[in-house]
Amino acid sequence: MKAIFVMLGSAMLGACATAEVPAEPAEPIERMPGEDSPCDAAPAQRYIGQQASQATGQAILEKTGSHVFQWVPPDSAVTMDYRPDRVRVSYDREMTITTVRCG
Repeated sequence: MKAIFVMLGSAMLGACATAEVPAEPAEPIERMPGEDSPCDAAPAQRYIGQQASQATGQAILEKTGSHVFQWVPPDSAVTMDYRPDRVRVSYDREMTITTVRCG
């Protein structure tokens, strides 16, 4: 009977496992204090479809004029707080940028 509970417990834990998510391409990037400007995602839409990397993240930060940059990995939840100085860049499992949005 004890063996059945051990096997059942192992099966239940295995069912809770999720697919491995690739590591984020880089740490969040922040502009220097005093460089306050609202985010404008329009100039950075051309990066959709490109590979997520530190270089593309830096380019998006510069193009949007945002103060705070955040990578959003696949299948991730993010807070609903609105920050006009933040750009969020989502990417898929192949590290391809899928959205660039402010807020």
